[in-house]
Amino acid sequence: MERIYIGMGSNLADPDEQLRSAVEALVQLPHSALVGVSAFYQSDSLLPGQPRYTNAVAALDSGLEPLELLDALQAIENEQGRERLERWGPRTLDLDILLYGDRLIDQPRLKVPHYQMQERAFVLYPLAELAPAQLRLPDGRTLRALLAACPFVGLERLPQN
Repeated sequence: MERIYIGMGSNLADPDEQLRSAVEALVQLPHSALVGVSAFYQSDSLLPGQPRYTNAVAALDSGLEPLELLDALQAIENEQGRERLERWGPRTLDLDILLYGDRLIDQPRLKVPHYQMQERAFVLYPLAELAPAQLRLPDGRTLRALLAACPFVGLERLPQN
C-alpha cells in the first residue's frame, strides 16, 4: 500500500455535493483505504468567466497500480457527469493524482507529481492539512518550501464539510 494524495475540484452542479459524493466513491475503491480528507476551499477559476471552484485533497492508502487508480478515478468522474469537451472547461468533478508515494511517473496518460501543483494554492493548502510539512516530493522539494513560495491568496476555507 502506498500513500496517494488526490486533488478534487468541481465548479458545476453543486460543487460541495460533487466532492462529498467523490469522497463516498473513494471509500469504495478496491484494495484502498481512505485516510483523510481536507477541508473544502473555494477559489476563483484559473480562467475568466467560469464559476468558482470548490477544492479539497484526499489521502488514500492503496495497492492499486497508478494507471488502475487513474482509470478508477476517471470512472468516478464519469459517473458524476464529467464531460471532457475542453481541457480547461468547467467540470462537475476533477480528480487528479497529485502524489503517488515517492514515485516519479511520466507516462502519456499520467504525470506525477501533478504538473503545476507547486503553483496552486488550492492544491497545496488542502494537501498541507493531510501531509506532514516535511513531506518531500520526488524531486526533493518539501511541502513546507512549496507553501512558502505560494501564498494563501484567493482561497476561502469553507466551514467543515
